[in-house]
Order: sequence, then structure tokens, then C-alpha cells
Amino acid sequence: MTIHLSPEAVDDAHAEGVLIVGACQAGVQLAASLRDLGWSKPITLVGAEPHLPYQRPPLSKKALHDGIVPADLALRSEAFFAEKSIELVLGEKVATVTVTADGHRFASTETGRRLPFARLALTTGARPRRLDLPGAALAGIHYLRDSADADRLRQALVSTPRTVVIGGGFIGLEVAATARRLGCEVSVVLADDRIMSRAVSPFVSSRFHALHQSHGIDISTQAMPVAFLDDGTGRVGGVQLADGRVLPAQVVVVGVGAQPRTELAEQLGLDVRGGIVVDGHALTSDGVTVAAGDCTVWPADGTGHGATRFESVNAATEQAKVAAATIVGRPQPWTSAPWFWSDQFDFKLQVAGIVPATATTLLRRETASTAATVLHYETDRLVAVECINRPADFLAAKSAIAAGRTIDPTRAHDPSIPLKSLIADFTNASVAATRARSAPDSTPGGGSDIPVNPTVEGTAEVEDPDAVSEEAVA
Repeated sequence: MTIHLSPEAVDDAHAEGVLIVGACQAGVQLAASLRDLGWSKPITLVGAEPHLPYQRPPLSKKALHDGIVPADLALRSEAFFAEKSIELVLGEKVATVTVTADGHRFASTETGRRLPFARLALTTGARPRRLDLPGAALAGIHYLRDSADADRLRQALVSTPRTVVIGGGFIGLEVAATARRLGCEVSVVLADDRIMSRAVSPFVSSRFHALHQSHGIDISTQAMPVAFLDDGTGRVGGVQLADGRVLPAQVVVVGVGAQPRTELAEQLGLDVRGGIVVDGHALTSDGVTVAAGDCTVWPADGTGHGATRFESVNAATEQAKVAAATIVGRPQPWTSAPWFWSDQFDFKLQVAGIVPATATTLLRRETASTAATVLHYETDRLVAVECINRPADFLAAKSAIAAGRTIDPTRAHDPSIPLKSLIADFTNASVAATRARSAPDSTPGGGSDIPVNPTVEGTAEVEDPDAVSEEAVA
């Protein structure tokens, strides 16, 4: 059931309240956190879709496979919003935000509704990046961002058409896996030299590449689409690549990243550089407006990455909590480690932290198992972890990173030792690692910086345009 503000409800009281533009994971969390922190003034949450705010990650997986509707994915019930006195304006898109010379602030929707506010929060998310190629308007070419997209795509896939997925990030690969499970013949095309290259290490890329191939998915790396071909009826019939190949296709799914929705921020004259630029307290450049989620660029202190977009449910949730704390006057920076996950076939990938360019990596796995953990260290401090089907390792490593602690690198390569038992203060672990390095032949590899056998080389960037997202699909 949809809740709308009546014209009578938009009164002077709302001019003292908070307006949240974007009924997504970040928007819902921000509203809930405001109430949890004691905010008693009006809260209005505006969303362009007619549904109650819902989870986006299942859209490329379970919802796409099973046909789950938005009501089954609702983030919060209608009763929750009523109990918390959070007013929803659904099915309305905010077109403009106005600040008058005498200080009045209000947003206007495309239907002409005015929504006054004292504080504005932008959780506007992102939209799919589109390919401007010949034939781009043909029927049968899909993008995946919301429940309507997922419904259209599922209807197309249930007849098991030949499917080409353009993009080797999380969304593309999750859709490819789902399409294959539905019985489709699937090809994946990407410009990079390996799948998920902007988010994971080469080792993890190779494991997932082999996984998809084992299920009959053809993957073409360093392949650039140049045109969509008409089948003669106005529908897509194939994808032409720069090397001259043509991949037959009855359905094409494009997953080549997302572009943050920054139009309202630009109207307000806010700093926008690859997203709405915010500080560690979620404040934008005007010092009043807050922003959170996929639309933002956050400082990534201590990572060597500078300002970064974190596209994940966790990031959206934590950023929203920070934004709420700023609004109520109790600012606290985001200090937890960013993390995300991806489910593809029977592999669950979980990643926490950001891998600096200078990281040393350590592989932890049993020879006969598909499960594996890759730990990334910088001068003996654990800075990131990638886990495939090792949830206990992930929880231990994530908690260590978030607490500013580490995991003893001299023993972490042994999968028989629980990582939880190896969590230590950085200083103590550093001393242990130094001693191990100074002792000749004390570890496999003798004088290696971190004893590991084998060693995984490479780094990963946190900002994957196709990464798991609260407003993005995966």
C-alpha cells in the first residue's frame, strides 16, 4: 500500500523538519536513525517508485530467478513508518530544490507538490551507465536497476533465449549466473583483462572465471562491443565486437557501471566530482545539506585511495547513520570498514576493506576445497580481506579491520587455525612478524616479507561501478 502526504499535511511544521530525497536503503536508514537519535521534528521521505522502499541486491539473483515482487523485499513495513512518524511520499520525483532569498527552503516534485524543509538529505542513488552504440534503441536490450527492470528482464529470460551480458562486474556476473540457472545460453563480454578487476584480486577473478566457465558460460575479456544488430524485426539479434566477431543474442543485458544522480546537488551549487562530495560527517560543500549512499564521494582516510565511491548496502547504511548523527548535532565519522558481498552460483564472495597499491597478499585455503581467503597486509597491518565460502574467516578479518587491529601474518596461512584466534593488536603482530622474518628458515620461504605459500599478487580498487549496491542492484 502506498502512503502519500495530503496537501493539508504539508504545513509550517514541515518547514522545521528533514526532507530525505531518495527512498532507498540509505534514505530509510537515515530516517530510522534520526528517530533513534531522538529527532522529534517531521521527517519526510520521498521516492520516485510507487512501492514501499525495498532491497535492491536480490534483483539480480533470487528475485530475478524466482520472480519476487517488491512487497516481498520491503526494507520496512508500512506499520514501521507510521509508528516512527516518518511520512512517505511515494511515486513522486523531486524535480527542483529551491532556497529563497528570505531563507525558505522547499523541494518541488514533477507533479507540482511543494515539500518544505529545514534540513535536506540527498540519498538519490545512481542510474545505470548506458551504452551509446548503433542499435541501442532495439527491443531486447536491458539494464537492471529497479524492480520494474528486473520484472521485464525475468519475463525475457524465462523463455531461455541466447543471452549476452556486457560487463564483467558484480551485476553482470550475477545476472549471467541467474540466466544460466534459468537455462539460457550465456556469453559475457567485458573490456577489462579479467572479471571484477576493479574490485577484487587476480586470484579471486580467476576463481570466479573458472566457476562461470564450469557452468557453460563463455567469457570474452578485452572485447569491446561496437554495435547492436537488428534481427530484422526491430529486436536485437546480436552484438558486434571490435575484433569483428558477432555474438548472436535474443536478449542483451548491459551492466557497465552506474552514474550517481547529482542533478539536485548541482542545482544547489554543491561540489560534485564523480558524485556528491561529502566530508567524513556526510556534510556537502554548503555545510548544511547531508548526503549518503551511491550518489556520494566519501573520503577514504588511511587507504591511499583518496575520495572514493563506496557502492554497497553496508556503505549506504553506515553513511546514513553518520548523516543522521550530523543532523541531530552529534557528529561522528564513519570509522567501520566498508564491505560487500556477491552470490554467484554456489560461491559467496565477501570483501571487507580497501586494498592499497602496496599491499602484500596472503592466501589461506585447503588444497581440496573451493573455499579460500585472501588477506591483504600493509606493513603487517591487515587492511582488506576477500573470502570465498569462508564466512568465519570473513567475520574475524572484518572485525579486526574495523577495530584497527590485525591478524598475525606468520600463522594466518594455516587454514586449520581459526582466524579469530589470531586477531592481535597491530604492534604485537608487527613484532611477531619481525621476529619471524629475522629467524632463518623459520617459515616457508625463509626470508619472505610475510610467510605465505603461495603468494597472491595484485591489488583491488574499492570503487567498482558494478559493485554490490543499496540502490544499485547487486
